[in-house]
Amino acid sequence: MANVFVTRRIPGDAVERLAAEHHVEVWHGRLQPSHAKLLEKAGGVEGLLCLLTDRIDRDVIETCTRLRVISNYAVGVDNVDVEAATERGIPVGFTPDVLTEATADATFGLLLACARRVVEGNQVVRAGRWLTWEPTLLLGQDVHAKTLGIVGLGRIGQAVARRGEGFGMEVIHTSRSSGISLDELLERSDFVSLHAPLTQESRGMIAGPELRRMKPTAILINTSRGGLVDSGALTRALERGWIAGAALDVTDPEPVPRGHPLLDAPNLILNPHIASASVEARAAMSNLAVDNLLAGLAGEPMPKCFNAEALAARL
Repeated sequence: MANVFVTRRIPGDAVERLAAEHHVEVWHGRLQPSHAKLLEKAGGVEGLLCLLTDRIDRDVIETCTRLRVISNYAVGVDNVDVEAATERGIPVGFTPDVLTEATADATFGLLLACARRVVEGNQVVRAGRWLTWEPTLLLGQDVHAKTLGIVGLGRIGQAVARRGEGFGMEVIHTSRSSGISLDELLERSDFVSLHAPLTQESRGMIAGPELRRMKPTAILINTSRGGLVDSGALTRALERGWIAGAALDVTDPEPVPRGHPLLDAPNLILNPHIASASVEARAAMSNLAVDNLLAGLAGEPMPKCFNAEALAARL
């Protein structure tokens, strides 16, 4: 029986399955443990189930000498120093696939809400400013027959593409193996949806020059990682009318602190990183994260391992 630390309560009953085989401690705070507290709690454990808001850096990996397995409750692993984990032979699990459709639904929901000014309409009614029906009240944009540009045609990007095709949109995309250049996509698209992973190369890929390439009627959607977009440049683009609007489920920084200029940008919808927040998707993520942890602790291949070579190196 191994000692396991879970950095937050997660939906479903997966942790109960984990606790049936190992000694489990769950952090019950509403916010994640501080870095110091994480080091303290993980210092004597063999297994760690963490969230994307937990910084699992080299310090954590080298300080927690008994740690054998990391399971990240997220579709990506940019919060984990995978190189440091691999050096120690620690497999890192993650939870792709199971949140694909939920995230694609949320992406298209943001696209529609921004195009048809749904949030503004709600605010008008609640503020008592809806006095009579007017032909020009809150005019938005059609979505059907427009061009949807997808940056990163992975699982989620493909799912969003299917939804766009269902709306009769022309779908264009960038990807590593096919597609068009980012510059061409930005120039042609009425809606740009970001689905690229966050890497050193992709950080800030949408900045001032890229936003200036977009149509003044275009809308930017980001449900991937906040670091893909230069927040300062996006604020200026919305203030100066370089683009018509944006809808973000993720931001940089995240969460957005009070007083940040992005909060005052016009024609912007902001969500608190909830694109995968359906009951079904989050429960599936919990099950996969626990399955990864159980397999890793048993010395078996994880169902979804980001660095499978780590286990091979340990054997």
